[in-house]
Amino acid sequence: MRDLFRWVKRGMLHLPSTRCKFQRGALAAFLLLVLSGGRALSQQPAGAVLPEQESLASAISPQAWVHVEASIERALAWLARQQKGDGSFNAPMTAQPAATSLAVMAFISKGHLPGEGPYGRQLDAAIDFVVRCQQPNGLLAASGAGQLEPQGLQLQTSVVTTGASSGKTANYNHGISGLMLTEVYGLTDRARCAKLKPAILKALEFSRRDQIAGKTNPQDLGGWRYLNYRTSGDSDLSVTSWQLMFYRSARNAEFPVPKQYADDAVGYVLRCWDQQQGIFYYKRGSEQRWSRGMVGAGILCLALGGQPDERISTRAGDWLLTRPFSQFGETMGTGDRFFYSTYYCSQAMAQLGGRHWRQFFPQLANVLLQGQEPSGEWPAEPYANDRTYGNTYTTALAVLSLTPPLQLLPVYQR
Repeated sequence: MRDLFRWVKRGMLHLPSTRCKFQRGALAAFLLLVLSGGRALSQQPAGAVLPEQESLASAISPQAWVHVEASIERALAWLARQQKGDGSFNAPMTAQPAATSLAVMAFISKGHLPGEGPYGRQLDAAIDFVVRCQQPNGLLAASGAGQLEPQGLQLQTSVVTTGASSGKTANYNHGISGLMLTEVYGLTDRARCAKLKPAILKALEFSRRDQIAGKTNPQDLGGWRYLNYRTSGDSDLSVTSWQLMFYRSARNAEFPVPKQYADDAVGYVLRCWDQQQGIFYYKRGSEQRWSRGMVGAGILCLALGGQPDERISTRAGDWLLTRPFSQFGETMGTGDRFFYSTYYCSQAMAQLGGRHWRQFFPQLANVLLQGQEPSGEWPAEPYANDRTYGNTYTTALAVLSLTPPLQLLPVYQR
């Protein structure tokens, strides 16, 4: 079994009789369950990690990890109580199926698998809900995408009637949900896996069509922004980062995503970099603004986009170290979101590792644990525009901010 485990960490394994193809990190989690006699990872000794994870886990003491792990488990138990009969996790339709997808990834990031263990059936139901949200053109969004049609895209009627346009959220829903589906691809049973493949392929086609749709400004080439919502630009770093993660995860799962797709996106990300300030901007031009979250997103995009630039990433990471999360709910920058920023910064600093991670994570973990409610959830986003997305959204992001030491989501593995 030990030799098998080493083999899995080097590549991929096929188990045709029970599962589709397992992604490397996800199968590692599965084998940990086998090696532990079927116990969930949460039942492993506090702080128990694989040797290659030690550089991240050692940022805090084993005693501190006991509290972090307990916080995560309370959050997951609370999330499980928020699931509805249709499989979705409680959130407004403009945030679906992204909120449900973030919840699924939160469970996966702690080692819980679809169809297995205490949350297995709930995860299966959530995955099925996300697939049902897909529109005929491939868009993964439960509510409408607005009224106007950008060049090159023909959007279909919404699958869920809602009074509010989701022109600003449809592409977020799409990128986040596509990322989740490719992360769980191969973890589901054979029948569900067969449903995921065409849904993922259609979603990838939609992403590429949107990526190459006519851009007013050449500076926006390669990126994404809102669907059917006319603003001052055609791309921004926030939407682009989710789509790029979707591409990377899909390539990890051996879907046909040409390298050029990611290269185009990274090209846009690099145009958001400001050499003088040492930060990534949300977008350039009339809406130029910055936040810790967007600096983290830029670092993460370069790492996952296959074009890491140590000079840029190190400088951006140093900038983040001078602006730590020192108080729960605080924001910094223009249009900053607290939970959104903790998520991106945590994943980015985990990619950098070393001193960036060691200096960053302990304080972030402490701040997040201080803000958790006794019942397990975190409050809604302090930023007014995102408050409507509710506690499922923020709780899932908080869990994903705390679980990088486990390295169980394949897309974020170093």
